[in-house]
Amino acid sequence: MRLALLVTMIVAILAGVAGTSAPRAQVTADSAFVIHAATMLDGRGGSTRNAYVVVRGGRIERVATSPVSVPDARVIELGSATLLPGIIDAHVHPGWYVDRNGKRNSQDSGDSPVQAVLARAGNLYATLMAGVTTIQSVGGGGLQDIDLRDAVARGWIPGPRILTSITQIGRAHMSMSADSLRISVRELKAHGADIIKLIASSESALLSEASFSDEQLSAICGEAKAQGMRSLVHAISAQSVRAATLAGCTQIEHGRFATDAELRLMAERGTIFDPQVCLVFQNYIDNAGAYNFTDSSLADYKARMAAASEAFGRAIRTPGLKIVFGTDAVALAHGRNAEELVCRVKSGQSPMEAIVSATSAGAAVLGLGDKIGTIAAGYDADLIAVDGDPSRDIAAMRRVVFVMRSGRQYR
Repeated sequence: MRLALLVTMIVAILAGVAGTSAPRAQVTADSAFVIHAATMLDGRGGSTRNAYVVVRGGRIERVATSPVSVPDARVIELGSATLLPGIIDAHVHPGWYVDRNGKRNSQDSGDSPVQAVLARAGNLYATLMAGVTTIQSVGGGGLQDIDLRDAVARGWIPGPRILTSITQIGRAHMSMSADSLRISVRELKAHGADIIKLIASSESALLSEASFSDEQLSAICGEAKAQGMRSLVHAISAQSVRAATLAGCTQIEHGRFATDAELRLMAERGTIFDPQVCLVFQNYIDNAGAYNFTDSSLADYKARMAAASEAFGRAIRTPGLKIVFGTDAVALAHGRNAEELVCRVKSGQSPMEAIVSATSAGAAVLGLGDKIGTIAAGYDADLIAVDGDPSRDIAAMRRVVFVMRSGRQYR
């Protein structure tokens, strides 16, 4: 049975349990709001006091600094809260959840299809309530990602806008020829993938181990570009980061052992960098039982987190390197996305730079720079508000009090 049918069956359940946070009525061309906040961050680094944002038909109509009167508009008074664009998380795994046995889901979980759908929908809901209005699902979701993406887009279930890779090009593809890999890319596009995700090195690859040859990498990333798609590369080692960059791949994920030379190369080539600093590691440490991790595993993750923080500090000091926000959120990390922003600031990034990386800069990388990530006339009304001013105290991003996506209020 297709997931779309299961989603249809559980929409009523979700609506019933969502309570006061359930989405409001369907947005129409005439739906209008006037949102007032003491402070507004526009997503591009600008800050405005006493801001009024007019939303109509799901889009921002205008921004003013004095009271506005809009007939039939509903006024949303945010008081002392700070209004800013919805967060864009470029690296999420919404298909990872804790099964009925209290463990990270797997083929041995024994969950029914409905249980799996509910768990994934719950992850999307938690993510949206945390102020994340757009995500990239980069592996592990399978074709279910397509149905979830479309269900969110249709307003059937609450969640962030989803771009998906469906799956990852990895170990099972390593023996394929360059031509066969190009076919794999085209097949993923035909199935509805928005992006291509590939694995260029294993987690333990510190020096030279790589998953694909230079020819294979060039075939995958070159075909993705030819198909109008972006390519995201899991690359841990310095060699894999360099190889993926030289192959013309769009974005490097993780890159924990990239040296300054690789960071400069990425900057020179315009390659996007999406490093993860803490959330994914801390989540494993906090929830070791769900992942069956041992004490030695936890020690390894603590070491990885320290290395990731050091690498991020070097990355933000690399002139011209484009850095975006991605958490690698997995089971039990969904809804904790803002913790990654806090860690990035602790590792040397300014609060405003962190916010821009998760809003307008992230939108530009996703090819949505003219649609989301900025509070300005003509943009989609993906808006959130937090208690406090995150440009001064990034921890305020943990305190989300208002969420609107495409003009529909969810919180």
